Amino acid sequence: MVTVIDHPLITHKLTIMRNEETGHKDFRENLDEIASLMAYEVLRDLPLKDIHITTPMGPCDTKELATEVILVPILRAGMGLVNGIMDLIPTAKVGFIGLYRDEETLEPVEYFAKFPKELTEGVVLVLDPMLATGGSAIAAVDMIKARGAKNIRMVCLVGAPEGVKAFTEHHPDVDLYMAALDDHLNEIGYIVPGLGDAGDRIYGTK
Repeated sequence: MVTVIDHPLITHKLTIMRNEETGHKDFRENLDEIASLMAYEVLRDLPLKDIHITTPMGPCDTKELATEVILVPILRAGMGLVNGIMDLIPTAKVGFIGLYRDEETLEPVEYFAKFPKELTEGVVLVLDPMLATGGSAIAAVDMIKARGAKNIRMVCLVGAPEGVKAFTEHHPDVDLYMAALDDHLNEIGYIVPGLGDAGDRIYGTK
């Protein structure tokens, strides 16, 4: 399933992020806010379990989360989505996966990975602001599946049709959530209109 989360606040904040005149501070702040807004939709169907508590007024039968939420940003730009989601779910655990592209084979290579032990049982959100060709997202989910994760969701800020097609064909069982589906990739693999290099704009690098 591919879901583009269409909400006026997300659209407004994404417009600020797209603007080339927006500095890294405002870029980061709006990314945090969009991540929190997206999390409501991405986690809409989290499982709950029954629990009995006592309120100041007396006994209460209610519910609480029945699973761990695990965030797995793809380094480095994926880190930009972590804080906004953790503001909403401070109990979420965080794993990390780092990839680089081999210059000869052009295949993604894992250079760093560290995950919570609950990876196989929890709801895993793989985070990367940009879904361009889809190569990094596909490889990251491959590697997470190989470690036993079953309930995986891919969360992106902006996607290109080429990347969405590649990802959904490779991982039809993984739900994909985006704030926007843009027009196309240019000749150097950047999303158009996009917002530039997300990592550089998050951290103020070039």
